Amino acid sequence: MSGTRPATPGPAVTRLAARQLRRPALIVAAVTAGMSALVVATYARAVADASTAQALAALAGNPAIRTLFGEPVALDTAGGFTVWRTGTVLAVLLTTWGALATTRLTRGEEETGRWDLLLAGRLTPARVLGRHLAVFAAAIALTGALLAAALTAAGTPADGALLHAAGLALAGLLAVAAAACAAQVFPTRAGATGATLAYLGVGLLARMVGDGVPALAWLRWLPPYGPLALTRPYRDDQWAPLVALALTAAALAGLALALAGRRDVRAGLLRPPAGRAPRRWLLGSVGTFAVRRAVRPLAGWSAGVGAYFLLIGLLADSLTGFLADNPRFADLAAQAGFAGLGTVRGYAATLFALLAIPIGAFATARLTAFAAAENTGRLTLLHAGPVTRTRLLTAEVTTTVAGTAVLAAVAAVATWAGAQVVGGDLPLAAALAGTANVLPVALLGAAAATLALGLAPRAVAAIGMLPTAGGFLLKVTADSVHAPAWVGRLSPFAHLAPVPANGPNWTATAVMLGVAATVTGAGVRAYQRRDLWL
Repeated sequence: MSGTRPATPGPAVTRLAARQLRRPALIVAAVTAGMSALVVATYARAVADASTAQALAALAGNPAIRTLFGEPVALDTAGGFTVWRTGTVLAVLLTTWGALATTRLTRGEEETGRWDLLLAGRLTPARVLGRHLAVFAAAIALTGALLAAALTAAGTPADGALLHAAGLALAGLLAVAAAACAAQVFPTRAGATGATLAYLGVGLLARMVGDGVPALAWLRWLPPYGPLALTRPYRDDQWAPLVALALTAAALAGLALALAGRRDVRAGLLRPPAGRAPRRWLLGSVGTFAVRRAVRPLAGWSAGVGAYFLLIGLLADSLTGFLADNPRFADLAAQAGFAGLGTVRGYAATLFALLAIPIGAFATARLTAFAAAENTGRLTLLHAGPVTRTRLLTAEVTTTVAGTAVLAAVAAVATWAGAQVVGGDLPLAAALAGTANVLPVALLGAAAATLALGLAPRAVAAIGMLPTAGGFLLKVTADSVHAPAWVGRLSPFAHLAPVPANGPNWTATAVMLGVAATVTGAGVRAYQRRDLWL
């Protein structure tokens, strides 16, 4: 009809972005609000009276505790205790999810060519990016609103609940904006994701150092995590530090929109040099090619894991010495979920248990990258040649498993080196045994990702993180609400022995390795039988 105005594509792009984001956004919002409300509900059991809260505050006043878990504020209130116990964890969860989702829905969609027709029309790259950023902002704002409502409904003061929720939401928005900038600079999703995660890792280390070293307290002004501690919800309720987060997020978002109009479609501002000499290293076979693809990501993950566990080792003597001199505080630490911190080996065993999460994330990321390479057609020539799909996937899984072992070794050496600097009793063999003890949990994550690659390749990341991140959340939740014992035992973390403080649980280790091998084999068979690009 001549009088009908043509439909504008902008709202359709917004609806598509919302559809792609809604399920993971709802899961993140539910975990954020649910975990916080759960800690508030169990506060009375965790901190029975005012004297216990004061003792816990004294424990948390130790520099090592402040470095690991943040500055304790208002621990004599349910809200303050909840912020201290869950604030950093939820901030890392929200920012990491925001960064990964942003690079996936922007640079990832453009890299695969799904935006080609869209960008050939009336919408410019900047307008498409702007609509995606608006959807992310709405999703994260909803998470903040649900968190504030959950904390208020649980009985904490509304001012503190709103401040804490606003801080987490702004940190998530800043991560989204940083990822959007990286997506304009780097020509690949992997490059953009790696750069953003490196930025977040540096920010987390800056917060830890700023909390633990008074002379470097100014580092807490560095976004995205430092300003959250400066707000001191439920006691001082300082809104000024959030201004720094808001201004930084707005500046990065504006920069991303400006850069989007200065590059070509499917290209980044950084381009590989033209005319360089061919690099033929590790191209002799399918196995060596898998190693070549993993070298750079493994180097980045090793740097992050090594830096964190070096800091863990440096803090060993300070924390264990404090607890050895104050047995009452050691008991309170055990009640708060940090048992065994009174000795260097017990301290290392407690922190090594968390290592399964980043190692499992590395394995999941590598298999997610393999699925993306298949989906974008980069493996088509290999599939068309005299190489079976089983051999191709087996090489990728084998390389990934080897990478997890390397990360475990890096963590062990870094922790040992830090402990040696401060004179801690942690031999290298004990550190290696402690990190090797958590490898079966990480291998369960790799197995789950392999099975997802064969059955549901679009959900490799989510399914691959279930045994590690999901298992850890299940154990923490079950312990917090005093759920029946069988619920907590569904988590693989419940079967980890505290190595090197004690000997390993060989039965549980054998069972987890057997399950991982069986699930991996099922995943390889499923991958062999399904069509490509599903």
